[in-house]
Amino acid sequence: MARGPVGQITRGTTGTNRLRRVDRWIARHPALRRAADPLVVDLGYGASGVTALELHARLARARPDVEVLGLEIDPERVSRARAQLELVRAGGASFAPDARVSFARGGFEVPVPGGRRPAVIRAFNVLRQYDEAEVPDAWSTMAARLSPDGLLVEGTCDEIGRIATWVAVGTDAAPRTLTVSLRLAGLQHPSIAAERLPKALIHHNVPGERVHAFLGALDSEWERAASVSPFGPVHRWRTALSALVDAGWPVRERSRWRLGEVTVPWEAVAPG
Repeated sequence: MARGPVGQITRGTTGTNRLRRVDRWIARHPALRRAADPLVVDLGYGASGVTALELHARLARARPDVEVLGLEIDPERVSRARAQLELVRAGGASFAPDARVSFARGGFEVPVPGGRRPAVIRAFNVLRQYDEAEVPDAWSTMAARLSPDGLLVEGTCDEIGRIATWVAVGTDAAPRTLTVSLRLAGLQHPSIAAERLPKALIHHNVPGERVHAFLGALDSEWERAASVSPFGPVHRWRTALSALVDAGWPVRERSRWRLGEVTVPWEAVAPG
């Protein structure tokens, strides 16, 4: 008998524009920009296919030939997304009628026709509904489907996309980096990201763990940078991150600080 999709049906909450932060990060990543076959999978898109359509629209600015495949375990969600796509094809939505987007049933096994291997798999707000012990196997199963230089982006965000965190996972199923992305306007404490950490980290935000130390240091430097608040939240954020670097934190991707992002190597936050 044929094996069904790997995984379980999640709650399926979906929000328009919710995943904009991770989408624009993927759009700049070499895994997409240098891909011979720019196929991107939106795994577990939820009750609506809108996140896959938005993903295509954003990535197409960097790779006009990008193709997005939305995968869901629930066949009713697949049918609903395909109906949405028919509306798009008919010109009844704001997305390009010829957008290279499709929907199919699938889970962590990432079934792709023709044996193609995705350049990027985005799995957002999926594993947070699993047990932490299930994360390594899920990463391994998905990563095994990637192209040789591909990337798995696994993370979570709040309902309106103002707080997001994600882990970049390589083809060897090993995590490479953690990124925290926040809306800076009105931000009180960067550690608000703690409630939206990826499943592999969320239960480790306790004293003695690296991720707890990282968020604590980020909060401290944000508070110290309050003196430059009159220059705006972006300037305050950059000042805080510069202080983190001076304190020895291996912060990466300086060019993206203006977006409210901070990226560190996985080793800096990995569970002890």
